[in-house]
Amino acid sequence: MPRRKWDSKKKSEIVMRGLKGAVIADLCAEYGISQTQYYQWRDQFLSNSWKAFEDNTRREEQLLKQNSKLKGLVGELTLELKKNDEDLL
Repeated sequence: MPRRKWDSKKKSEIVMRGLKGAVIADLCAEYGISQTQYYQWRDQFLSNSWKAFEDNTRREEQLLKQNSKLKGLVGELTLELKKNDEDLL
């Protein structure tokens, strides 16, 4: 039987139903997952729940900084390749 790949939205929906009081055994039977799998998802969900309150501005700044750094590296490598091509001619 092939493994299914659950997207994060569906996983969180399933976990939230369990946290809101659904019977875990029934929930797992409905979705065809083991209770162990449910509890792994629940634990992951709860351990990362703080991210919902994280300042997105700070995250965007970090991504822009990383993007700029990577663009610089690409530029440096491009110049190096052009230089090597010229040396071969």
